[in-house]
Amino acid sequence: MSTAGLKGINAFGHLGWITRKCRICALKIDITRDLHYVCTHCKDKYDAYFCPADAKRLHYRCPFCGRELVPVNAALYQPR
Repeated sequence: MSTAGLKGINAFGHLGWITRKCRICALKIDITRDLHYVCTHCKDKYDAYFCPADAKRLHYRCPFCGRELVPVNAALYQPR
């Protein structure tokens, strides 16, 4: 049986696929379970994910571009 070369961090189910860090406090955020905020413009460029505490501290504005932070509800990822 072949694993198709997927070992270690490239394997499906590894936490690196679903874990991000808050850009301000480096809190580990599980994007499938935890509420988090993203800047839709800077998400890919700066990996701009924010925890709820830091989003409130930033007044729900992105520190990089000044646009509004969008809340991402973890319930969107859950199957029905």
